[in-house]
Amino acid sequence: MKNKNIFQKVDDYIASQPLAVREMLERIRGIIRSVVPDAEEVISYQIACYKYHGMLVGFGVHKIGCSFYTMNPEIMGSFSNELKEFKYSGATIHFNLQQSLPVALIEGIIKQRMHENEEVALLKKQSKLKKSAKKSVN
Repeated sequence: MKNKNIFQKVDDYIASQPLAVREMLERIRGIIRSVVPDAEEVISYQIACYKYHGMLVGFGVHKIGCSFYTMNPEIMGSFSNELKEFKYSGATIHFNLQQSLPVALIEGIIKQRMHENEEVALLKKQSKLKKSAKKSVN
């Protein structure tokens, strides 16, 4: 299922995959869009990714199904009970085509990642404001 094409759009990435894989990718895409409809959809490292105050989550294809990228390996500990029946490593969960997608798990991960990204964005904003205030005092 590896594809040597260079993709510009998520639609192109999904369309290049076999039908069974396309269906699973579209379901994952739908879950992401339902949780964070304003996320920017991009191709990064030739996988589908979503940005929301930085990189949020992504999805791609592997030999026997699809992968969901959490973009944060530490998040896996928060969902260890829900992940028991799935293969995962680092920040990536692998689904084979015979498995039902764990919608609640994916939604929970997306929501936690949104919260993490919002916190980081707020801290960056506060840091910039402090630096700006410091410069104006000097």
